[in-house]
Amino acid sequence: MNTSKITGFKEFGRELPEIEPVQVRTTHYKEFTKSYAAAKLEQQSSRCMNCGVPFCHNGCPLGNVIPEFNEAVYSEQWKDAYDILSSTNNFPEFTGRICPAPCESACVLAINQPAVAIEAIEKHIIEIAFANGFVKPFLPEHCTDKKVAIIGSGPAGLAAAEQLNAAGHNVTVFEKDDAAGGLLRYGIPDFKLEKKVIDRRISLMEQSGIKFRYHANVGVNVYMSDILFEYDAIVMAGGSCVPKDIEVPGRNNNGIYYAMEFLKQQNKRVADIDPLEFGQIEGNIITEEITAMGKDVVIIGSGDTGSDCIGTANRQGAKSITQLALMHRPGDVRPVHTPWPEYPLLHRVSSSQEEGAERLFATVTKEFIGDENGVLRAVKVADLKWEFEPNGKALKAFEIKGSERLLPCDLVLISIGFSKPDPTLPDLLDLHKDARGNILANDKTFKTNHHKIFVCGDMRRGQSLVVWAISEGRECARSVDEMLTKQKSMLETKDISLETATFGREF
Repeated sequence: MNTSKITGFKEFGRELPEIEPVQVRTTHYKEFTKSYAAAKLEQQSSRCMNCGVPFCHNGCPLGNVIPEFNEAVYSEQWKDAYDILSSTNNFPEFTGRICPAPCESACVLAINQPAVAIEAIEKHIIEIAFANGFVKPFLPEHCTDKKVAIIGSGPAGLAAAEQLNAAGHNVTVFEKDDAAGGLLRYGIPDFKLEKKVIDRRISLMEQSGIKFRYHANVGVNVYMSDILFEYDAIVMAGGSCVPKDIEVPGRNNNGIYYAMEFLKQQNKRVADIDPLEFGQIEGNIITEEITAMGKDVVIIGSGDTGSDCIGTANRQGAKSITQLALMHRPGDVRPVHTPWPEYPLLHRVSSSQEEGAERLFATVTKEFIGDENGVLRAVKVADLKWEFEPNGKALKAFEIKGSERLLPCDLVLISIGFSKPDPTLPDLLDLHKDARGNILANDKTFKTNHHKIFVCGDMRRGQSLVVWAISEGRECARSVDEMLTKQKSMLETKDISLETATFGREF
């Protein structure tokens, strides 16, 4: 029986939860998004039209059953809402905070109205579930004698670990850092994802029987030969962690860092950890603390990570912040080359950008200027003119003559994405790689050229989204389970194309 309010999309507009004012939230590193009042949550869930063909399912890489959990929310059936959501998504508390919500772009209502606030509703479901004790450790009914090693504890590795544990296998997660989460922990700022949210989930996984080994950098201080001998299957989920660089004159000046070096240090400070601690085990060669306090900061890159750098630099007390985008400024309406239900290229303003930064579009970095001691003092940039195809898609760019100028700068943060996984372990194992340096694996089975080794997440598909990482971890776990048991897996999966997503990239 459909108990939802079928006219909700006509009666209520899209409203997102209230957030703290800029002058308040920039004084701390805690999450600043508030919760819906009960009546508001009911209204927002009622906007779901329960479409005959719910395109939001296909927009979501996990295949979340969105109309059904919206109906449960409207009816205040919180246990049902949680059961529906968790049947496809291992970690709604992560995706409900940091996913760009491709499901909302595919929402049928979004054809001519603002989409249903799916991401916000998802976050409320899981937080209400935790508050009511619905989220419990999952203890498998039957255990096997098979042992699986997961290398990397980002969202792909965690999803694979949880699924394989549910199948009854003995799972151990190896993490080179001091705590689990990967970029969730040391890449995403606390004001977007407080680390107690990760700790809460890891505690549940440990209670479920999953083992975690920290400061375990496989191939560096843990022998891969030992893992190959001890475990029946290995899932590589180390992510895409080699940052893209900018090869321009002056790159060797002091004061130029990758975004993740900057963000990781601040996340450690928030966690009361020495920002330079454990650097050798983690592979971090930075020997000095990075801070934006009192500095003119230039952030190269217009993606989410660049935005995170803005929010962090503002909280550290930067003198000025300028964000450079190589691409042109997108428009405010959906362009013809990304029609519904595709994820559209639109001009967006993040909460961090609202907090204060000058944004320069179609701007190329020409040179880093240092003083006689090799200390960064300015960045030389120039404006670009983009040419477009008839359908409006950007084709190529030309530098505008006479547009060169210097931007005063003490700190540059390079935030243009990642190129490939760390090649150390794949090379050690002689694993096949694709042209981009990612580990090559079967698109359906996730199996590499080594009979014991599987790969998932960014390590296989390249830099992508947290929701894709979770999806890949789940799909990979299913294949591992079938290899170990020699029978069809009972693990839930989604029959989806695993083509690389084209949105959420840094550029």
